[in-house]
Amino acid sequence: MLDSVVVEYEQIRYDVVDQIATITLDRPDRLNAFTTRMMKELLHVFDRTDADDAVRVVVVTGSGRGFCAGADLEGGGQTFARTSPNNSTTGEGFESGLLRDGGGRVTLRIFDSIKPVIAAINGPAVGIGITMTLPMDIRIASESARIGFVFSRRGIVPEAASSWFLPRLVGMSTAAEWCYTGRVMDAAEAASGGLVRTVPDSELRSEVYGLAGEIVENAAPVSAATTRRLLWRGLTLGHPMESHRADSRAIQELGRGSDAFEGVASFLEKRQPIWTMKPSEDMPQLFPWLSEPEFG
Repeated sequence: MLDSVVVEYEQIRYDVVDQIATITLDRPDRLNAFTTRMMKELLHVFDRTDADDAVRVVVVTGSGRGFCAGADLEGGGQTFARTSPNNSTTGEGFESGLLRDGGGRVTLRIFDSIKPVIAAINGPAVGIGITMTLPMDIRIASESARIGFVFSRRGIVPEAASSWFLPRLVGMSTAAEWCYTGRVMDAAEAASGGLVRTVPDSELRSEVYGLAGEIVENAAPVSAATTRRLLWRGLTLGHPMESHRADSRAIQELGRGSDAFEGVASFLEKRQPIWTMKPSEDMPQLFPWLSEPEFG
């Protein structure tokens, strides 16, 4: 259990500089392979970024020469055996007779993030190492990165709700090819499918933090947070009329807020805006007719 006040992360690092939070997967000796401990720390840290109005953008990357090599396979052939709530890599706790997929818990939490999330894929991203990035808003990969949805080659299936996320990002045909073959592809192929944008290895950091800084400098925090919710929730809706209802609510509530006045005034006065509204306090209610599904 992670203490909500005094936090000692073991498998991630967390830093905030210039209103940009960096979450670094930190098991470099194992290529940042995913464990139950890492899952818990990621769930905790995204609660932390949402609660902190000083955080405007979140960057997720890996330490050393990899992003995340997937589930830690040190347990051997029993790694994915779902017979115990103490399974070391996939999750914990039975619910309705099922052991929840730990990767899915992480992606669902990132899906619910208030803040924009950028993946800086600095090396191999395989299995959960790539599926955890699917609910992140932008994925930028170094040219030497290698990416693989390798589940069929391990005798299992894509996890982390990737059967929902991946076809929406790259289309059904591309998602099927990558998942059926389970091949590890280069970053160029992932980019051609629309999954990532690639940059030279030496430029990854500057590109990611330049983009994050552009968001911090120009976007009103509540506007960015509300836009994120509109975009992701929009993928779940059955008709554009539902998006129109949510847009109308957002425009009505934010349009009479102080940030809208400041946004127009700063534009006319040719100066940088000073935003005063906070995501922790001023988010509009967008989808009052929707209820969040529960597991089980």
